Amino acid sequence: MTSGRRPASSTPPGRAAERLDQAIAVGAWLELLRSLVRTPSHPGIERQEEAVVSILRDALQAEGIAAETVEVAPGRPNLIARVEGPRPGRRLLLCGHTDTVPLNAGDPGFAFSGELRDGRVLGRGSCDMKGGLAAMFAALVSLQRTAALPAGEVVLAAVVDEEMQSLGTERLVRDGFRADGAVVGEPTANRLALGHRGLEWLEIEISGRAAHGGHPEAGVNAIVAAARFVSLVEERLLPRLAERRHPLLGPPTFNLGTIEGGDQPSTVAGTCRLAVDRRTVPGEAYAAVVEELGELLEVVRAGMRGLRWDVRRVPGGMATLEHLPSVCEADHPLARAAGSAIANAAGRTEPGTAFPAWTDAALLSNFAGIPSIVLGPGDLALAHTPRESVAVAEVELAARIYARTAVLFCAEVA
Repeated sequence: MTSGRRPASSTPPGRAAERLDQAIAVGAWLELLRSLVRTPSHPGIERQEEAVVSILRDALQAEGIAAETVEVAPGRPNLIARVEGPRPGRRLLLCGHTDTVPLNAGDPGFAFSGELRDGRVLGRGSCDMKGGLAAMFAALVSLQRTAALPAGEVVLAAVVDEEMQSLGTERLVRDGFRADGAVVGEPTANRLALGHRGLEWLEIEISGRAAHGGHPEAGVNAIVAAARFVSLVEERLLPRLAERRHPLLGPPTFNLGTIEGGDQPSTVAGTCRLAVDRRTVPGEAYAAVVEELGELLEVVRAGMRGLRWDVRRVPGGMATLEHLPSVCEADHPLARAAGSAIANAAGRTEPGTAFPAWTDAALLSNFAGIPSIVLGPGDLALAHTPRESVAVAEVELAARIYARTAVLFCAEVA
């Protein structure tokens, strides 16, 4: 696909925008969204995402849009669908995930109701991110019905496993999928997010020597060592991280999530384990992060003879590709097209921002070379909670923004 030409205009022609909006307004996307929410697709379900993908595939085929599936793992298929323009142009990827997190323990909240109440669809996955998938479906259908895409190609990729190891997007990358730009539909309240920090979940294991609590001097207390390590993080690491502030993403961060150690009050703790969340900015990578933590742990070990330590990734946090940060430049054609689409569809202009969570955009941008933004309906604060829901109006607006972005980004002139 070519990518060096400028878009024909900064907004879709008025009549084209009207036709797109009309196709979205009368579309079947709302009932599709409710059906997707009523169909659980969280870990622990056999053939986890298969039923959701089947619903989405049938809805696309009913609109005359061919959709193929690629099995990533048994019963866990990616879905790929596309709409093409009449001449060569850029390829735009609309990427969303079909899996969700499980219900909250002891509080099912809206569960899998898919209920429509006060202009909102309720239930697990409505916000993160079946609302975004429904909006992408609506955008693709509107482009198909109106033939408004002047050039290029728009591809919808509904991928599995984003909430765990991102196996679906890793498969896209390994299969050599390429595009000139990607929109990842995580909930940004339809604000343009140009990037996000990288993510490492790390487990720090500190091993000392157990002893009787009546003779603590005979042991090496791993909990005491962990406390000294945490103090060094506060005193030395956090100021360093503050100095690495990125102009878009802000500073890298370190969060101590859990700590556990020891056996009982009368035994010197022989082991202590800490689990941490380390968010990274461009220029930071896994090896350097581990080395930096190791320097602090070595300081602790120097004062406690016999102490040992190990730093490793939390099992299950990623598959094979490093969870790096992602940044799309504000003047990239995709960012400009999305900004113009938001201005045209929502009547507001604003600078791009940073998304607070990690997304598959990082895999697409870093390992497939696809400039990526994050943009979708929903309030991230409601995701993964018993109150999860999404406003119908936000989903419709997202569909209008996606369709306009496609028209602007894919069109090219000589």
